[in-house]
Amino acid sequence: MPLVKVNVKWNGADHELEVDTDESVELLKTQLFTMTNVQPDRQKILFKGKTLTENTDLNTVNIKEGSKFMMMGTVGELPKEPENKTLFVEDMSDKQLAETLKLPSGLRNLGNTCYMNSTLQCLRAMPELQESLNSFASGSSSSAGAADTLTTSLRDLYRNLNQTTEGATPLNFLQILRSAFPQFAQRNANGFMQQDAEECWTQIVFSLNQANIPIPNRDSSLSSDGEITSGSFIDRYMTGEFTSTLKCEEAPEEEATVIKEKFTKLNCHISVTINYMQNGIMEALDERIEKNSPTLGRMAIYNKTSRISRLPSYLTVQFVRFFWKADRNVKSKILRKVKFPMEFDASDFCTDELKNKILPLKNRLRELEKERESAKKRAKLAIDNTDQDLTDSKNDETTVEELKKLIDPDLNKDIGANVSGLYDLCAVLTHIGRSADSGHYIGWVRKENSDDWIQYDDDKVKTVSQEDIQKLDGGGDWHTAYILLYRSKKIA
Repeated sequence: MPLVKVNVKWNGADHELEVDTDESVELLKTQLFTMTNVQPDRQKILFKGKTLTENTDLNTVNIKEGSKFMMMGTVGELPKEPENKTLFVEDMSDKQLAETLKLPSGLRNLGNTCYMNSTLQCLRAMPELQESLNSFASGSSSSAGAADTLTTSLRDLYRNLNQTTEGATPLNFLQILRSAFPQFAQRNANGFMQQDAEECWTQIVFSLNQANIPIPNRDSSLSSDGEITSGSFIDRYMTGEFTSTLKCEEAPEEEATVIKEKFTKLNCHISVTINYMQNGIMEALDERIEKNSPTLGRMAIYNKTSRISRLPSYLTVQFVRFFWKADRNVKSKILRKVKFPMEFDASDFCTDELKNKILPLKNRLRELEKERESAKKRAKLAIDNTDQDLTDSKNDETTVEELKKLIDPDLNKDIGANVSGLYDLCAVLTHIGRSADSGHYIGWVRKENSDDWIQYDDDKVKTVSQEDIQKLDGGGDWHTAYILLYRSKKIA
């Protein structure tokens, strides 16, 4: 049903807001938080004498235009300057470091800014990006301006997050983002509006590319003489290439056209037949488009078949979950469950030429994985594997050297390219709610060299298991995967 204007009485004052009855009570509490500063967990909302719980379906309580609610709850102590100054990493003892750096820092919500906070935490999962930012000097690009300012602010924000033990307030970055992209400064009667995290992700990556941040200033363990060093970090580490073939459906005699296109994310289409991410990606790569036909002299239908001719080290996948619902004037959400892999083999989406280049290394990595799994099973059967462990340790360097020899020479020179076609999931951005312009976003990032993950719910940070991540595939009102970030599988 459409949005309904209601009245909420709290602390002797009336607050008018619009309620979407298709959304959750959690979202209603978030709206009230932006108006009253009463934290959601301190709110008790009454309607017709009954308390609304997290499980209450707002469509079942007969909310009408002008309905009156009552909210109970007090504002928590407002943030104030701490009595003790912020303690930086370099000032800590070893004991303090061990106690305080168990969890990384979160980002405070400044009023419907979870879309930005979750995006920043997921992008922060790339250590090479932070290294590149640390080498960035404002004004170094030919188009210095808003992109440089945003990039400088992101560099400083990440530095602060890495050096302090408390949640950061990203006010400066938020103000610059809203200045550079006014859509993020949209307001309604209740304050700043919720925004689409995918749009925020896209604009930040675009700005970093415009600022031309350098590639990491270090020797790659996989590089050799003659390596390609030109281009920005975004171009080298996050940008792939499609080779697309266009064939006119209405004029079979027309010669097919082959074009090259860059991309910074793969789309996963969702329909009633899509149950797995891989199928959704393939559906997006094989599409029908309309364009002018030189043979027919008019617009015609073409079959466009795209395959990947360059894989970046970091591969972004977007689940196309939102569509425009004209009758309600909102971006509505497809809640369908779509499973995604923790380890992703992208070779099925590549051109034959690229497949042939990555196949030797990919097959050997797969063989090694099977050998490791077999070793784990033997260990579980209580086999004395002390000698085996020592042998494995001695053979580590030999294995790495063997793998390096399987890397295609052209790919070896292409800094920032994936050389095996294999990826590990390293970050997930999720959304809860039924509209892109409402709900709540959370970032989930894999801990380095671990199966554990970090959940970033604004400034609330905690450790979760890999099993928790696998539950984010949709199908209900729980957090649903929206953007995935995959990292090239390591061989060293």
